[in-house]
Amino acid sequence: MLARAAPLAPEWKTPMPLDEYRTKRDFSISPEPAGRAPRRRGGRRERIFCVQKHLATQLHYDFRLEHDGVLLSWAVPKGPSLDPATKRLAVRVEDHPIEYADFEGLIPDGYGAGVVMLWDRGTWEPQVDDVAAALARGDLKLRLNGYKLKGSWALVRTKGWGVRGPDDGRSWLLLKHRDEWAGALDITTFAPRSVKSGGGFSDILSAELPDVWTRNPRGRSDPGLVASLTRIVAKVEALERAGAGDAGPARPARSRRARS
Repeated sequence: MLARAAPLAPEWKTPMPLDEYRTKRDFSISPEPAGRAPRRRGGRRERIFCVQKHLATQLHYDFRLEHDGVLLSWAVPKGPSLDPATKRLAVRVEDHPIEYADFEGLIPDGYGAGVVMLWDRGTWEPQVDDVAAALARGDLKLRLNGYKLKGSWALVRTKGWGVRGPDDGRSWLLLKHRDEWAGALDITTFAPRSVKSGGGFSDILSAELPDVWTRNPRGRSDPGLVASLTRIVAKVEALERAGAGDAGPARPARSRRARS
């Protein structure tokens, strides 16, 4: 049985502004969207969610929920589990722009350098009357309707479990509730590929790498960029040598033009 959720730290009382997201990135290098000013959703349009598999310093999964014009975001090191008995650490990170929900590609250098795969996407419904109040309590119940993740889930804040340093409200758990979509299947290895392109990390890397040289003003002459790209390629190759479902077997890469 989970311990009572920790009290909310002051900096988490409201969604973090996109200023933090932007200050961490150099958009002359990163292909990530800068995003428009957050706007509250109107009407009864369904809320979107996505999960991006991100091979950066370490492989992890970024779990994102649309709320109040931004994507609330948690980094889940081991990825979502369909087993209700398995509690996954989910570290709250800065809010991301809504446009990020469709992002897949290579971040060649700087913050988050690595490969981002759109691993799952769909819509979500809060199972609470007030999402902001649930976040403040540290107990958000929700329902997902994605390609891979479905059914009833919960995000529960903990007392700093799994996060180094003082308890600052970043430590949460992502939990699957028992329903028809729960089970012992390891969804991260059973379905490792992108829901956008159908490929693995190597496919994304091979499709994006030529564009890095032509789009980035620093080009081939920057030794730091070359070293960063070399490290990214090495990480993808290491995953494939290990036979990890994380990367998935390589497929012949299609050109960006052919996919558009």
